[in-house]
Amino acid sequence: MIAIYPGSFDPITLGHLDLIQRGSRLFERVIVAVLRNPNKMPLFSVEQRLDQIRHSTQHLSNVEVDSFDGLTVNYAQMQQAQVLLRGLRAVSDFEVELQMAHTNKTLSTEIETVFLATSNEYSFLSSSVVKEIARFGGSIDHLVPPHIALDIYQCYNQKSPILNPISTEAIPPLKNISVEREA
Repeated sequence: MIAIYPGSFDPITLGHLDLIQRGSRLFERVIVAVLRNPNKMPLFSVEQRLDQIRHSTQHLSNVEVDSFDGLTVNYAQMQQAQVLLRGLRAVSDFEVELQMAHTNKTLSTEIETVFLATSNEYSFLSSSVVKEIARFGGSIDHLVPPHIALDIYQCYNQKSPILNPISTEAIPPLKNISVEREA
């Protein structure tokens, strides 16, 4: 059975990779499909994202990486896929994803949507969060693979916070200071 895991993956995160790896154990083939969305201004080009994902999934022999335009169900039909793989982080994801699954079902009754709950450690993680942290100089090394972290730091013209740590000085606790009052 072939599963399509569609998304923008700008950038791909450890949460995405967790879903891909888990999906690769459930399905014969998983195609990570990068949507070419002309309405978005991505950090990375489609070609860069494809390369990043290929590098990140090269250890998974049944995972392929591709890009597409248009409707996901049309792409899935073209690939002879039976499943759309989607991740759920929170209840808010469920509402959006359920609506999308129902819409896709009206377009093709032969394609099922399978939801995987994200692993706890990635339940907060999104590409937007990664970009925002990096934009303001925070470390993203624990959120994306190392090669992608370097790409992101370069986009924001920064060095890795590990190599160039941002120092935050703690304010020392107040001491009992005796203050003389004028009488």
